[in-house]
Amino acid sequence: MIGGGDMRNTRERIVHAVSFEVSGLLILTVLGSWGLGYPVTVMGTVALVGTTLAMVWVYIYNLAFDRVLVRLTGALRKPIWLRIIHAILFEAGLLIILLPFIAWHLGIGFVEAFWLDLSMAGFYLLYAFAFNWVYDLMFPPGGVEKRG
Repeated sequence: MIGGGDMRNTRERIVHAVSFEVSGLLILTVLGSWGLGYPVTVMGTVALVGTTLAMVWVYIYNLAFDRVLVRLTGALRKPIWLRIIHAILFEAGLLIILLPFIAWHLGIGFVEAFWLDLSMAGFYLLYAFAFNWVYDLMFPPGGVEKRG
C-alpha cells in the first residue's frame, strides 16, 4: 500500500503492456509497409523487435514513473500536461534504445535510421497518449489518492 491505495500490480502492468504493444505492432507494420515502402516482413521484423524492446521498457519506465509520481504527489492522477511529458520521455528513451537495431537491420546509416526511428516515435507518441488515456479511463488505477 503506497499513499493510501494500491498501485497497479504486476499482472495489470503486463496486461497493459501487451495490449499496448500488440495493437501498436499491427498498426505500425501495416502503416510502415504502406507508407515507407518496405516489405511487410522487413517492417514486421522492425516492429516486432521494437515491440519486444518496448514491452520491457514500458514496464520499467511506467513503474519508475508511477513510483516517482506517488512519492512527489501522493496520487497517480495525470493531468494532460503530465501525460504529454510522460509520453515524450518514454519515446525519447525508446528512440535511443532502438536506433542501432534499425540502422543495422535495414542496412541504412544512423542519420536515416534516426529519421525513421523518429517517425515511428511520432506515431507512438500520439498512440501512447491516446491509448494510455483511454486505458486509465476504462481501467482506473487502484485508487491511489493524496492524503493530507
